[in-house]
Amino acid sequence: MSVLKVIEILGNSTVSFEDAIQNVINEASKTVNHIKSVYVKDMQVTVVNNKISQYRVTTKVSFDIKND
Repeated sequence: MSVLKVIEILGNSTVSFEDAIQNVINEASKTVNHIKSVYVKDMQVTVVNNKISQYRVTTKVSFDIKND
């Protein structure tokens, strides 16, 4: 049986939403083991001079807290 924990992490990127999500995974994996999934709860952008300057995501990261 697997037991999962869920944490909320915010991420950003100047490239794309996909890159922002990958940044969440890269940073979370430095301290969290056995990441199973990432749920994107919210997506937004910041705009400067009528152009997207930053992509932002609010995510829920699920990971195993016990391995059998």
